[in-house]
Amino acid sequence: MATPFLLAIDQGTTSTRAILYDARGRSAGSAAQELTQHYPRPGWVEHDAEEIWQSVRAVVPKALAAAGAAAKDVTAIGLTNQRETSLFWDRTDGRPIGRALVWQDRRTAEFCRQHEADAPWLHKKTGLVLDPYFSGTKLRWVLEQDAAVRARAGRGELAAGTIDTFLIWRLTGGRVHATDVSNASRTLLLDLRSAAWDVELCQYFGVSRAVLPEVRPSSGEFGVTRGLDFLPDGIPIAGVAGDQQAALFGQCGFGAGEAKCTYGTGAFFLQHLGTTPTLSRHRLITSLAATLGPERQYVLEGSIFIAGAAVQWLRDGLKLFKTAPEVESLAVASDPEQPVLFVPAFVGLGAPHWVPEARGVLFGLTRGTTAADLGRAALEGVAYQVADLVEAAVRDGGAPLQSLRVDGGMAQNGWFLRCQADILGLPVLVAPQSEATALGAAYLAGLKVGVWPDLDALRRLAEGAERYEPRLPKEERQRRLRQWRRAVQAVIAFYTESGERPA
Repeated sequence: MATPFLLAIDQGTTSTRAILYDARGRSAGSAAQELTQHYPRPGWVEHDAEEIWQSVRAVVPKALAAAGAAAKDVTAIGLTNQRETSLFWDRTDGRPIGRALVWQDRRTAEFCRQHEADAPWLHKKTGLVLDPYFSGTKLRWVLEQDAAVRARAGRGELAAGTIDTFLIWRLTGGRVHATDVSNASRTLLLDLRSAAWDVELCQYFGVSRAVLPEVRPSSGEFGVTRGLDFLPDGIPIAGVAGDQQAALFGQCGFGAGEAKCTYGTGAFFLQHLGTTPTLSRHRLITSLAATLGPERQYVLEGSIFIAGAAVQWLRDGLKLFKTAPEVESLAVASDPEQPVLFVPAFVGLGAPHWVPEARGVLFGLTRGTTAADLGRAALEGVAYQVADLVEAAVRDGGAPLQSLRVDGGMAQNGWFLRCQADILGLPVLVAPQSEATALGAAYLAGLKVGVWPDLDALRRLAEGAERYEPRLPKEERQRRLRQWRRAVQAVIAFYTESGERPA
């Protein structure tokens, strides 16, 4: 009998990846394809959802070939996705109605600014802040802009959802319109405590409940493949989670107090809260964790919009190097006496500041500044932002973290991880597999179909994390953080009328 595999589809912001995992949780083969980023106006970010679907069709056969596996060897599918990115599509043929609005998109900033008085009750009900980041504002914008789309949605001709929902629809031949609790909790339309679409929230954003998907547990039944030319009919889709909740699950962060940071296009810090939906007092957000059943579990999260994207800018915008890993060599060669600070707020500042108007700023440029110094400053800018998130989480939770688990592309950069440990003053533990997001989706699917019996079986698979210890003296760490925070406040002052951080 052929070895059974779990197929993880990881649909991210800049690429789509497919990975085949065996019963030991090891990658047997993978493939990836980059996606086109569309920037029609400053602060607007869009994806062609049809291109996203075609990328899935392309990478799955390549991953199977890389693993030496046949499509019939796939036991179940786990799906993880860029969260908040949302769209409408035709219920008849599954075709997108316009481009998807990406989580980074800031076009609804004015709406959020005009309705900031409503932010407290929205936070209390959803755990989120009123910000363009979240899907409800994006769906509202699409409906407001096009009367024909609004009319078709009202007649029940259109479906709406995040990218997981769209892909489930396509994978099942249009038979399943569903999402999981982790994705649903990022829309501003879901009640945090009941994990159900809320009538008042839907009315507030002008989004009909009829266009929204059914909300299901993350490890659950999302239909089976049907009518595809790259997979046979009948493969169950058994695990679905937003990318950051999937990464926490892939790092075996199953219980209260465990925390991780994933470095992708952005950087995302999550701390598991257990079954209590604690609301942040320091501008972090609370959402639902990936779940195994009806019991609801929660996470506290801080999101940084630009992390790996800053390295991409140095590569693609400034042409400082040809491949992203080369930034490590630049950082190693930089002059520590060059006082360059980079606040990479290309699409606004996320948690804990939430200033969508902000833009990226470099401080301390001199005639002696080199490409190496810019590379170092970009990496340090990410590390400083994560330190701000961890400090806010500690103030919310009351107990300091003992360590931080990390994964994602930048977790393969040793210079950056040493910098992150120094800036945090905490040990940084690297996931044994850098693709913790895809692994989390595979874990969720495998638990549902019986590949693994329980969470302890997954913990045994995850032993052996690489560890980076902090070396920077406490006084120097605090001095650098004070300097960083002065730079952030200067950016906020420049880009906001009040010159003050929002309350």
